[in-house]
Amino acid sequence: MRAASPERGLRGRLTVPGDKSVSHRALMFGALAVGTTEITGLLEGEDVLRTAAAMRALGAEVERVGEGHWRVAGRGVGGLVEPADVLDMGNSGTAARLICGLLAGHPIFAVLTGDASLRKRPMKRVTEPLSATGARFSGRSGGRLPLAVEGAADPMPLDYVVPVPSAQVKSAVLLAGLCARGITRVEEREATRDHTENMLRHFGAVVRVEADGNRRVIELEGQPELRAAPVVVPADPSSAAFPLVAALLVPGSEVTVQGVGLNPLRTGLFTTLREMGADFSVSGERVEGGEAVGDLTARFSALRGVDVPGDRAPSMIDEYPVLAVAAAYARGVSRFRGLAELRVKESDRLAATVALLAANGVRAEVEGDDLIIARDGAPVPGGGVVETHMDHRIAMSALVMGLASERPVAVDDTGFIDTSFPGFVSMMNGMAGEGVIAPAEELA
Repeated sequence: MRAASPERGLRGRLTVPGDKSVSHRALMFGALAVGTTEITGLLEGEDVLRTAAAMRALGAEVERVGEGHWRVAGRGVGGLVEPADVLDMGNSGTAARLICGLLAGHPIFAVLTGDASLRKRPMKRVTEPLSATGARFSGRSGGRLPLAVEGAADPMPLDYVVPVPSAQVKSAVLLAGLCARGITRVEEREATRDHTENMLRHFGAVVRVEADGNRRVIELEGQPELRAAPVVVPADPSSAAFPLVAALLVPGSEVTVQGVGLNPLRTGLFTTLREMGADFSVSGERVEGGEAVGDLTARFSALRGVDVPGDRAPSMIDEYPVLAVAAAYARGVSRFRGLAELRVKESDRLAATVALLAANGVRAEVEGDDLIIARDGAPVPGGGVVETHMDHRIAMSALVMGLASERPVAVDDTGFIDTSFPGFVSMMNGMAGEGVIAPAEELA
């Protein structure tokens, strides 16, 4: 598909899909709770549907009641059953890694697999610490999927220091700790998104968090009886990033995204956009389901380069591709520091982001784990074809670039965008005018 500049500014008041991180966890904790959990606003993209299917295969009763409305009748902590077939996690690294933590604490056997992209992604970052619980993992080189898991009959609690900031690793260790006797302790040197800690408390677990600057120590009391609790899933800030950045780049635009999650450990992009001079505001702040939410409005803005510190990366790790697109339209030098984690996402996102920019006439450099984009305010030429490597965020970022570049920007594949953002193309066309994003032959 290709995206071309619209004849007018982007306008609209939107609701984007539910937060993917919260949606995965709502289904998992519902499966571990006693009673029936009501979930509203669930993201119904392919990644989350894979988690729903996995929880069903592990013995929970999972039912779709209506759009975004699901019910999960749980098995209780330690009550998951052995699945009859392989658990296919599709493209979801979050689901695969967190489910490794769930399985590690249960004395059952299971096999995890995924699509071609997920089978390339490293799993040792979770399987190595989880092995200390007594669980056994056997996979391809590098611990890659397909992965056979034999959970521990009497799992040991872990005391683990996360070597590289990762909410997935932290969450996997905590999920394994639910089934262990005693205290599971996780230390992270840089704070990462804390949806797991929030949801553990929401379902009745005892969780203590000690914070010292960016360093955090989380302690979980094992073998709690989790109780079913309603979950309202906020709109995903990572998804909201695309229409909001597009509004900043297309002249005459004003776009509001409603009910976006404003968890402080997820809002690094919004902080950075303000530093770049974005006309960006928040209204209607409130708390829903234990998470802060608000309505975000972005208007066309003249952006400037920015130096983003590495300790902000965990709070915006998924947003760097679209932030790089924003930097391509800014005047001055932008330097994004500490992006090692981008190398092990759905693709090598650091390399893919550089290639996205280069294909459209924007030069970027990588120094160590830093991305540097220097611009003089000249228009972005566009006209390139972006290889997405089956990475939905690279695809959506490229389409956003095409809305403001001199020539249309094409992507080689968009079929997997629905894994995280169902209806993305129709929503963008609704703001910009039908056919602005369309099959490539229609814009040739």
